[in-house]
Amino acid sequence: MEDSASGQQWEEAPYPRHWEADVVLSDGGTVHLRPIVPADADQLVAFHGRLSDRTRYYRYFSPYPRMPQRDVDRFSRVDYVSRVALVALLGDDIVAVGRFDRLSGSESAEVAFVVQDGHQGRGLGSILLEHLAAAARECGLSRFVAEVLAENSQMVRVFRDAGYQVKRAMEEGLVHLEFPLDPTEESVAVARAREQAAEARSVHNLLHPRSVAVIGASTDPDKIGHAVLANLLGADSAAPVYPVNPEHRAVRGVRSYASVHDIPDEVDLAVIAIPAGGVAEVLEACLAKGVKALLIVSSGFSEAGPSGREAESSMVHQARVYGMRVVGPNALGVVNTDPAQRLNASLAPTLPGRGRTGFFCQSGALGVAILAAATERGLGVSTFVSAGNRADVSGNDLLQYWQTDTATDVVLLYLESFGNPRKFARLARRLGRSKPIIAVKSGRNAVRAGLAATSVRVDETSVQALFDQAGVIRVESVAQMFDAALLLAHQPLPGGERVAIVGNSSALGMLAADAALEQGLRPVIDPVDVGAAAGPEEFAAAVRAAAENSEVDALVTVFAPPVAVPGTAYARQLRTALHEAGTLRTKPVVSTFLAAEGVPDELAVPGPDGTPGPGSVPSYPSPERAVLALARAVRYANWRAAPQGEFVRPEGIDVERARRSVEEWTGRGVRRLSDEQAVDLLACYGVEVVPFRRVSDEESAVAAAEEVGLPSALKSASERLRHRTDLAGVRLDLGSTDAVRTAYRDLCELSGTAELYVQRMAPKGTSCVIRLMDDPSFGTLVSFGLAGPANDLIGDRAYRAVPLTDTDASALIRAPRAAPMLTGYRGGQAADLETMEDLVLRVATLAEDLPEVRELVLEPVLAAPSGAYVTGVMLELGPTPDSPDSGPRRLR
Repeated sequence: MEDSASGQQWEEAPYPRHWEADVVLSDGGTVHLRPIVPADADQLVAFHGRLSDRTRYYRYFSPYPRMPQRDVDRFSRVDYVSRVALVALLGDDIVAVGRFDRLSGSESAEVAFVVQDGHQGRGLGSILLEHLAAAARECGLSRFVAEVLAENSQMVRVFRDAGYQVKRAMEEGLVHLEFPLDPTEESVAVARAREQAAEARSVHNLLHPRSVAVIGASTDPDKIGHAVLANLLGADSAAPVYPVNPEHRAVRGVRSYASVHDIPDEVDLAVIAIPAGGVAEVLEACLAKGVKALLIVSSGFSEAGPSGREAESSMVHQARVYGMRVVGPNALGVVNTDPAQRLNASLAPTLPGRGRTGFFCQSGALGVAILAAATERGLGVSTFVSAGNRADVSGNDLLQYWQTDTATDVVLLYLESFGNPRKFARLARRLGRSKPIIAVKSGRNAVRAGLAATSVRVDETSVQALFDQAGVIRVESVAQMFDAALLLAHQPLPGGERVAIVGNSSALGMLAADAALEQGLRPVIDPVDVGAAAGPEEFAAAVRAAAENSEVDALVTVFAPPVAVPGTAYARQLRTALHEAGTLRTKPVVSTFLAAEGVPDELAVPGPDGTPGPGSVPSYPSPERAVLALARAVRYANWRAAPQGEFVRPEGIDVERARRSVEEWTGRGVRRLSDEQAVDLLACYGVEVVPFRRVSDEESAVAAAEEVGLPSALKSASERLRHRTDLAGVRLDLGSTDAVRTAYRDLCELSGTAELYVQRMAPKGTSCVIRLMDDPSFGTLVSFGLAGPANDLIGDRAYRAVPLTDTDASALIRAPRAAPMLTGYRGGQAADLETMEDLVLRVATLAEDLPEVRELVLEPVLAAPSGAYVTGVMLELGPTPDSPDSGPRRLR
C-alpha cells in the first residue's frame, strides 16, 4: 500500500496502526509520527546527511559523517516489539527519529532520539519520548535508560522535564539516566501543559497572521473569493493581503500572484476559496511557502457525501503532514478585532465592536446571524471562529487558546457536535474555573443513538447536569446565550442567591419575584415599588439603598416608563446611583426597561475603545429573561466557588490483570461477558458481587443455597422477569432448604426454564442502579438512580461524565430526586454513602482504564447502613471509542 505521508510503497504495515499520530509542536506547527519501515531507508540516509556535525556527535558520540549500509538496514528494520523506531515526517522528509532497544533479558530498554537542526527547539524530543514510552508499555517494558553526553544539556533537559522519576549518574563525561515508564501525576500534568501551549499557539498563528494569501481571489463580486478578499481589505489590517489568481494581474486594485509560491514575502495564513477538487493541488505550494494555517471556505467536502468525506479526510491529513492546521472546510472564517491586528478573514460583511468575548461555532449561515445579533445587542467580541465541517481545528482548540488569551474573558460556543467529547469535558472544566463558558448545544431533543441500545434516554435535566459538572452554562437559544454573555462580560459574579428587586411597577416586580423563586434565587425583601409617579432621583435612591444592603448579593431593576419623563433619564440616574454606591464591581445588576429607547447606551460604561466595558448594566426585554440570566450567573459562581475535588484512584486495583483479561476476551470475539467473567473483572477493581451460583435442577439449588449460605434468594435467569416486581421473578429470604425447593418449583413454572440463580441474601437496603454507558456527545457516562418502576417511569437518573472527582461521585449519588431515601427519609435507616461513593469511583476508574467496556450495569445495588452490596451485573465489551483522552499527545 502507499503511505499517505511519504508516497512510498510497502506491504501492509506490520506495526500497530494506532502508533501513528499527527502532533502539534510548541510553535503551533504539525508533523506526522509513525513507526519506521524498511522503505524509509533512503529518507533516513538523507535525514542523516542534513544533520550538523555537532548533532551527529551528540547522538552517536562520534563524528559519524555517513551511515554505512549495514547501519541503514539495522536502523530501518525493526521488529516493533523489542526494537521500535518512530519517525517524524514533514512532507516527505524525516525531521526526527526516536527509538528504543530492549536490553537483553530485562523489562528495560535504551532510548535515544535525534532531531534535525532546523527543527530543534520545537518540542519534538518530548513528543517522541511520550510516544515511545506509550509503545514501550504496550510491548511489556517498564523502564527506559539513556546515555547522554554531559555537554548535551538540551537532551538532558528533555528527560529531566518530562515529569518522570529520573535517576542520574555521571561517568566519564556521560550522563546515565534511568526512569520507570508508568505515567506519574507530574508527567501527565507536564504533557497536558505542553499540549495546551502548543494547541493555543497553533490557534494564535491562525488569528494573528503576519500576512494573508487569498487563493482563489476573484474579480467576480458573486464569488466567495471576492467576498473574503473584500472583507480582509475592508478590515484595514496591518497584515499585508496577497490575492492569488493566475488569470489577473490585480484583484480589487491589489497586485495578484499566479501561485502562493510566487508571493515574495512570507505567508502565515492562506485562505482557500477555490473548488474542492483543486484544494489538494495547492497544499504542496503552501508547504514550500511555509504557510502555518489554512482557512478553507470552499464547500463540496464531507457535507456533500461519502466521496467528499474521503477527500476531506485525505486533505486534512496531508495538511497536517505538511505542518499546517486547517479551519474548515465550508467555513465562514475567522475574525480578530484586536486594533493591532484587525483581521476579518471571513464571509461576514459586518463585524461587532471590540470586546472581551470569544466565539466559536460551526454553521456559517448561523455565524453571520450571530455576529449581526452581537452587534445589535452591543456585545463586543475579541475573536470569532466559524469552523464549518470542523475537519481539524475544533472548539477544543479554541478552549486551549482562550485559556491563556488575556483579551478574552467570556467564551461562547454554538455546538452541533463535539470533536472529542472527553477532551472537551477536561478542557471546559479547567477553563471554567477562570472564564465562564456559555454553550448552545443543538439537537437537545434527539435520542442519542449510542444510548438506544441501553433503552435509556438522557433527558434534559441529566444533560444539564453534565454541563454543570464541567462548569458550562448551557442555554437553549442564541438569544439566551447573549442574555447570559452581556451579564458575565460586564458585571461581577454574584456572591450568593439573595436578590433585591426594585422598580416602579408592582406588576413587573411580582413577575421578577416569581421568576427569581422559580430559578432558585431568594428575594430577601419584598419587591420595592417606588410608584409610577416617582421621578428619576427617587427611583435611583431606592436602587442605591438596595445595592448598599449587605444582605443583598444581586439586584434586579424593573421599569415601566411614565408618560412625562423619558426612560433614558431613569437609566442615567440608575447608573450614577450604582457608581456612588460603589457596587458596580461587587454586585451584579440586571435591568428591564420596557418601551424605552436609548436605555442600553445610558446604562453602558464606555471601555477604552468606546464599546461597553466593565460596569455596564445589561438591559433585557422582560423581567423573566433578566432573572434567568442572573440565575445562570449565580449557578456558575456557586460551581466556581465549590471545591474542585480530586481525581482519586481507589486502592486495591489490579489494572494489569484486568487489561490482560479484556485483551484475551476481545481477541476471542467475546462481546457480552459471562457471569464468571464479569465477576472476575469487577474483582480487579475491588467490586465484590454477593456470592451466587447458577443452577439447573432442584437438588443443585438446595446445594447452592447451603454453599452460599441461608437465608438465600432465588432469581430467574431471565432479565425480563428478574427486574420486574410485578412478574415476581425473585424469591427472597428463603431460610430453609424446604423454602428453596418450593421457590425453585414456582420460578421454574413461571419462567418455563430450569435455569435459576441462587444467591446469598444481602443486608436489607435501598435498591439502586449504577450504569456505565457511552454517549457520542459526552463520552463515557456514569449514571446513578434508585431502582424501581416509579423511578424508571420518570427517568430519575443522575449522570456524570468520566473521569470523576471525589466531589463528582458525592454529588452523583445525591442528585436524583429520590436520593433522600438514602439518608433516612421518613424514619428509614440512612445508607453508608461513603461506601456508595467509593463504588461509583471504582466503576468510573474501570471505565477510564478499560475503554473496551461499552456498557456495565450493576443492578440492584443495595445501599444499606453496613455498606453497598452488588447483587447483579451485566457487562458488554466493544470497540474502543474513536476519541479517547488518554495516552501521548496527538491531534484527534
